[in-house]
Amino acid sequence: MVVTAAAPVSPADQEHPEGVGPVGRLGGWAADHLRAVALTWAAVAIALAVFAPQVETALSGAGWQANGSESVAARTLIQRDFAGLSSSAPMVVLHSSSLSVGDPAFQTLLAHVEGVLRSDRRVSSVVPPQAGASISPDGHTAIVVAGARGDPTAMVAAADSLKGKLHALATPAISVSLTGASGMWSDFNTANRTAMMKSELYSWPITLAILAIAFGSLVAAGLPLMLTILGLLASAGLLSLLTHGFEISIWAMNFALMFALALGIDYALFVVHRFRGAYFGSKLSVRDAVAVTMDTAGKAVLFSGFTVFVSLSAVMLVPSPAFRSMALGIMISVAFVLAATMTLLPAVLGRLGPKVDALALRWVHSGEHRSARFAAWGERLWRKPHVYGPAATLVLVLLALPIFGLKTGMPSIKVVPPTDGSRIGYTQVQKAFGIGAPGALQIVTPRSTAGAAASIARRDPGIARVSAPQLGTNRLALLQAIPSADPSSSSVGRTIDRLRTALPAGALVGGAAAENHDLEQALAAKTPLVIGVILVLGFLLLLIALQAPLLAALGVLTNLLATGAAFGVGRLIFQNGHGAGLLGFQPQGYLDAWAPVFFFAMIFAISMDYTVFLLSSAKEHWDRSHDPHEAAIGGLAHSGRVIFAAAAVMVAVFFTFALSGPLPPKEMGVILGVAVLLDAMLVRLVLIPTLLRVFGRQAWALPRWLRRLLPDVRFGHS
Repeated sequence: MVVTAAAPVSPADQEHPEGVGPVGRLGGWAADHLRAVALTWAAVAIALAVFAPQVETALSGAGWQANGSESVAARTLIQRDFAGLSSSAPMVVLHSSSLSVGDPAFQTLLAHVEGVLRSDRRVSSVVPPQAGASISPDGHTAIVVAGARGDPTAMVAAADSLKGKLHALATPAISVSLTGASGMWSDFNTANRTAMMKSELYSWPITLAILAIAFGSLVAAGLPLMLTILGLLASAGLLSLLTHGFEISIWAMNFALMFALALGIDYALFVVHRFRGAYFGSKLSVRDAVAVTMDTAGKAVLFSGFTVFVSLSAVMLVPSPAFRSMALGIMISVAFVLAATMTLLPAVLGRLGPKVDALALRWVHSGEHRSARFAAWGERLWRKPHVYGPAATLVLVLLALPIFGLKTGMPSIKVVPPTDGSRIGYTQVQKAFGIGAPGALQIVTPRSTAGAAASIARRDPGIARVSAPQLGTNRLALLQAIPSADPSSSSVGRTIDRLRTALPAGALVGGAAAENHDLEQALAAKTPLVIGVILVLGFLLLLIALQAPLLAALGVLTNLLATGAAFGVGRLIFQNGHGAGLLGFQPQGYLDAWAPVFFFAMIFAISMDYTVFLLSSAKEHWDRSHDPHEAAIGGLAHSGRVIFAAAAVMVAVFFTFALSGPLPPKEMGVILGVAVLLDAMLVRLVLIPTLLRVFGRQAWALPRWLRRLLPDVRFGHS
């Protein structure tokens, strides 16, 4: 078959500002009213920025639980009826290789430790070390337990303030370490916060360098930073305010920062690149060029923002405060960045006009709108689609194959740096009391069945020992069952399931290990639903935007290829340990349980950015020419440079997370970085253009019955 290529149709040559739609008219209005737009944003930023400095202390360090689960119910009862000795109760481990608990120096230090704990208003009770329970058989290790007066969030905050005071009590002969779930999350949050700051320190110079190269102008390169700073200030302030009514995880701010930076750059790149083409490549006035830009690129950005909201709103289906607040944090930051892109950015562009290229580098005008290099690459793909398409698919499939052996689990103590007190204390407890001692299961049962519950627990092959019943109020009894395996082992989860089946009616199994198990089960149960909702809603959004069901389906399916490949690489690194020494971590033997659902939502949201940028540009050419060749080549020529630059920034940002900090941020950095790299380089710049070539006009076909149901969306105008 001989294909005759139509002459390239440059949108800038045929743009008529009088035909713009609502988004274009909004952009034109913003360009005419810079003062009003700027003052409004200044008022919003200042009003919310007042609360931004409080965000670090206001946000929660906990929330990693499955609401409504048996373990949460058990924790509530223990908090109420057993002096706060729940999974949130901090544990202080005193250990000496030379002294024993009976020595005067050890006793003196114990008294000081108990005094520090009693002085904290968030501690409801203090349980001294007890022979046979919290004093090791050799007498060199002792545990003091502090009853939790507050919820898990309050107790993580308590651990933040207590661990320094307790560590200061240590002597050369006796170490003092705060551990337990609250201590672990306190140490992890501290390490994570330090890692975030370190990552930002690395990523900002790299980001600025890439932006300068991509824009070719220092003034234009500063526009994404304007959006990012606004998004961050407003998001931080609003999150701080929301903590007065909701539990917001500190991770919400981390992810908000990352997405504000990434999407602020993406959106500004696309809009500014399009503005240059509309203004420098035509005879339009600055105001009309802004209107045309927002009617095309602005509309694509709007759809891209909607896909982010769709992807992350599905995470709300997971019944966990930490997950819901993280998704909320990202959506808030994206909402502010999107709103600023639709109003403040066109207003600033309207004022800058040709000055958008001020402080320009010498290549600033090269390929302003239609890149000759990406057009040539598109022509090569058009000539040999059956070579490049299968090659890209093969690479993605081979990288995705390892996901069939993917294992997940809740974070183990390995996510905490080895020198932190919670990990030191955890290790000391394991050596002194048994490998499962840090993850004691707490069985709450009516007093009348306490004996039977203890007998059942002792007979279970996964239980090493069971404590004597502790009597509480409301005729309840509490048993401590020590597993015979490490708390992070999957066998402990099976032990919990067996106990829940075998124990008498009314008995509840709780404890930190049980809470992790219940959250992991909830994640496993909700993951297929979350992924399904994301795929369906993503398809519907693409269908509305592109008016082409086959193309919308291809966009979603190719997203899955890049996501699967990223998780395959993640399994090889974090489960199998390949490259662990290079990245500086100790593998857990699995990926963290939240990775499939949360990382999938994040990857899909980012991938849809590139899908919308590429295919909206292709649709703009299709609507004008109805020529599949011009749609494929023109779409790539006009968006390929933006996709390449945006991906370079995101990969740089994500990979900085892989080089610093505890294990979960490394997982996030590697998996998201690989996903963006593969999605941009292989899917958007190779596979999608070849699919446009293979399917030709069929890719753009829209059945008549469906045309009547869909709103008429166009990225070009007459």
